[in-house]
Amino acid sequence: MTTIVPFGEKPSKEGVLYVLNLLKKNNLLDNYIIVESNNVELLPSSLPLDNAYIIGEHLATYGILKKLRPRSVLSIDAHTDLMHDYLDHGSWLAFALEEKVINRAAVIGATLMIPSTPRTQLWDRRVKIFPALNRSRKTNRGWKGYVNLQVHGVERVIKEAKKYLGEEIYLTVDLDVLKPEYKISRFQHGELNAEELLEILNAIKENFRIIAFDIAEISDKIRRSRLGKKALIDVYRLLTEE
Repeated sequence: MTTIVPFGEKPSKEGVLYVLNLLKKNNLLDNYIIVESNNVELLPSSLPLDNAYIIGEHLATYGILKKLRPRSVLSIDAHTDLMHDYLDHGSWLAFALEEKVINRAAVIGATLMIPSTPRTQLWDRRVKIFPALNRSRKTNRGWKGYVNLQVHGVERVIKEAKKYLGEEIYLTVDLDVLKPEYKISRFQHGELNAEELLEILNAIKENFRIIAFDIAEISDKIRRSRLGKKALIDVYRLLTEE
């Protein structure tokens, strides 16, 4: 079964409901439930224990994690979502780690909100970041490069993530990791094309046991995006096929 969660502001809710009909039209979805909530703290009590979720704003993942309580989370995202001010779509992962809803996390594909100096006000404990592009951070011992997709490739990144997280993960895929021309997210987009994203997801399926997954940050912009619709369908198909 797939749980449809039209969570967040109106563009996110409408985007998720549009995707519901898109997947049905393409014969990819016949067994599903719709769960609506305006409060992430109340969301877990409404959610079923499922292995697939289609959600609006990424904050909904925080509610899913409180329901499922996985040990490790692997996030594919253009943002690290490690802001540490108040709970929202830009800080859900920081709060999940701080509150010990999960033990460890890794983010693959980030281009924004990456800690670059010790003074960067982002949560940085029990989480590894693998940027899309070659990025460095300043440490007490000087500048140190992140293991990243651009320089080290998918195989190395997945190997390092598995070493840190273990074999069993909850997977969340924020579609803003795709380039701007895919027109899926309301916010800043990332640096990957659909083929690169699918390569990463294939490698994840081969190397991890995915206990459940979500596809996040779908807005109503996807209605007008041929590339975005195809990417969404391809990602969903890959993650749900045996």
